[in-house]
Amino acid sequence: MSKILLHACCAPCSSAIVEYMVQNGMQPTIFYSNSNIFPREEYDHRLNECLRYAKKWGVEIVEDEYDHAAWGQCAVGLEKEPERGGRCLQCFKFRLLRAARYAADNGFDVLTTTLASSRWKNLEQVNAAGKWACEQVEGVTWWDRNWRKGGLQERRNQIIKEENFYNQLYCGCEFSQ
Repeated sequence: MSKILLHACCAPCSSAIVEYMVQNGMQPTIFYSNSNIFPREEYDHRLNECLRYAKKWGVEIVEDEYDHAAWGQCAVGLEKEPERGGRCLQCFKFRLLRAARYAADNGFDVLTTTLASSRWKNLEQVNAAGKWACEQVEGVTWWDRNWRKGGLQERRNQIIKEENFYNQLYCGCEFSQ
């Protein structure tokens, strides 16, 4: 069985994916890598919701270093881009490369992301960034699953209500507010 690293942006986007994986015999490890989120209080709030949900399912969660300044370098010149524009692609690449490197260094052979569950994200951008990130390391395959299909979008919405999740109104970066 493959070792799966699940990059997670937040608990709402992770919810149905984690439930699906665990119920189907997979044991993902969540990789919380979100240096894009600003301010730090927002980052911590989202992290705590992920921790709470991961604990419920007995899923390990690894927190990447929060380095908003380094993330900001990938957005230079793209500050005025619209949501789903060039800034988002660079942001995905930044976070998913960190995830791919962690996966390669820690024996994971599959990487996927909860970014592919959000209707606000461009799936082509998410998959392009994930594929690119996995090409930068050895031994990690990008799982380009559309996590919106198969009833998962509807289940996600149910879980958000059941768990009373904090459901943010922006992606996290200060340019999307």
